[in-house]
Amino acid sequence: MNHWIIAPVVLPALLAPLLAFVMRHDIVLARAASYVSVVAMAAIAIGLTMLEASGGTQVYFLGNWQAPFGIVLVLDRLSAVMLLLSALLAVVVLWHAIATGWDERGRHFHALFQFQLMGINGAFLTGDAFNLFVFFEVLLIASYGLMIHGGGRARMRAGLQYVVMNLAGSTLFLFALGTLYATTGTLNIADLAVKLQEMPADDVALVRVAAVLLLIVFAIKAALFPVQFWLPGTYANAPAPVAALFAIMTKVGAYSIIRIYTVVFGPDVAATQGIVTDWLMPAAIITIAAGALGVLGAKRLMPLLAFSVVGSMGTLVLAVSAFTPYAMSTALYYLLHSTFSAAALFLLADLVVSRRGNDALTAQPPIVQNGLFAALFFAAAIGMTGMPPLSGFLGKLMVMDGVRDQSWMAVAWTAILVGSLITIVGFARAGSVLFWKSTSISAPTLAEGAADTSQAERVTAMQLVPTMAALGVLAVLSIFAGPIAGYMEATAAQLFDSSGYINAVLAPAMEGLK
Repeated sequence: MNHWIIAPVVLPALLAPLLAFVMRHDIVLARAASYVSVVAMAAIAIGLTMLEASGGTQVYFLGNWQAPFGIVLVLDRLSAVMLLLSALLAVVVLWHAIATGWDERGRHFHALFQFQLMGINGAFLTGDAFNLFVFFEVLLIASYGLMIHGGGRARMRAGLQYVVMNLAGSTLFLFALGTLYATTGTLNIADLAVKLQEMPADDVALVRVAAVLLLIVFAIKAALFPVQFWLPGTYANAPAPVAALFAIMTKVGAYSIIRIYTVVFGPDVAATQGIVTDWLMPAAIITIAAGALGVLGAKRLMPLLAFSVVGSMGTLVLAVSAFTPYAMSTALYYLLHSTFSAAALFLLADLVVSRRGNDALTAQPPIVQNGLFAALFFAAAIGMTGMPPLSGFLGKLMVMDGVRDQSWMAVAWTAILVGSLITIVGFARAGSVLFWKSTSISAPTLAEGAADTSQAERVTAMQLVPTMAALGVLAVLSIFAGPIAGYMEATAAQLFDSSGYINAVLAPAMEGLK
C-alpha cells in the first residue's frame, strides 16, 4: 500500500492537537507549524495527482483490513484533484489570515484550520459512506469554531443557524445510512454498488428512500434550493479568510453527489434511475436564479459575494445533473474555477472592508489605494460573473456545451445566460458604488467622529499576495484550459467506469477468499 494516501488526513489530525495544547501561547510557532503543514499537504497532493495521471485507482486499507469490513481510503483522479484543490486553497487562505492578523483575533484558529482540512481531505478520500458522515461531522465542528472566530453577535447568530441546519442534515444522513445498511448489509461504497446492482426490483423501495435522503443531505452541504438559505448569512458574517476557505465546503457536497450518484446509484442502477436528474436539474435552475437575484438586491458587499457563491453552485450542479461523462468534465472544470474565484473575492473584500470600516454598498470617501482595489475587484468580478478573458467565461461555455444534448437545454442555457447578466449588473453596481462614486466625496464632508478612510493603512505586498495568487489561478485555468479540460475529461471517464473503482476496492478481498 502507498502510505502517502493517508498523509493528507493524518498530518492535520496529528498537528491540530499540538497547535491547540502545545503552541497556543506562541503565535509565531503556531503560524510556522501550520503553514509548513499546508505547504507539505500541497506537495503531497501534487505528488498524488501526478501518481494518478496514469488513471489507476489506489486503495489504502487501514489496519490492513480488507473491504468491505475494514475502513478504506480510495485515491483516483477525482479525489486527487480535490485534494490538490483544497491544499492550494489552504496555502492561499492561511497566508492571508497570517498577513492580516486574522489568526490572532480569536483562540485556536490554527488548530481549527487543521481539523477543517482533515475533514475535507477525509471526505474526498473515504471509500465508505459511514466514514463520509464522520468526516462531515469533523467539518461541522471545526467550521463552527472558525465561523465564530473573533466573536460578535451577528457572527454567533449566523453560526447558530449554520449549526442547526447542518445538524438537521446530519440526522437525515444517519437515517439514510441506517436504511441503506438495513437493505444491503454494507456501507462500503464499492460494495454498495455491487449489492444494488444485484438487488431484486421488488426490494428497491427503501433504497429509493435512502437515495432521496442522501440527495437532500448533499444538497444542504452544496447550498442548493430549497436548502440554500443558510449560506448567505454564514458566509457574509464569517471572517473573510474563513469564508474563502468555505469556498471548498460547498464543493464537498457537490463531490459527494458526484461520487455517490455515479458509483453507488449510477445510471445503470434500475432502483434509482431518473431520481437524481429529476430533482437536481430544477433545484440547480432555481439556485442560479436565487443567487443572481441575491447579488442584484444585496445592500452589503459580503452578502453580495455570498449570493454569488450560491449562483455558482447552481451552475456547477446543473452540469452535474446531466450525468454524462462530458457534462461531468465541464462541471469539474467549473468547480476549479468557482472555488478560486470565490476565494479571491472574499480575500479582496477583507482588504477593502477593513479600510472602509464597513461593507455597506453606499458611497463613502475613497480609501487609500482606491485604484488598485478597483482593478482587483474588476478582475475578480469578471471571473465570478463569467466574462472573458478569465476562466469563468470558458467554464460557463463548457457547461452550456455539456448540457446541449439534454431535453432541458433551452431552460439551462436561459438560466445560465440570464443569471450571468443579472450577476454582472449586481457586481457593476457594487463596484461603481465602492470605487467610483466614492471619489466624488471628500474626507472633510464626513460626519463628526467618523473615520477618514483616506488615511487608512496601506495594503502591504504580503497582504496582496493571496488575492493575486487566487486571481493568478483563474488566469492559469484560462491559459491552460485545453490540457486541464482534457484531464477533467479523463477524470470523468474514469468516474463513469465504476468497475475500476469497485475492482480496486473489492478485488483483494475476493482473492483472499480463493
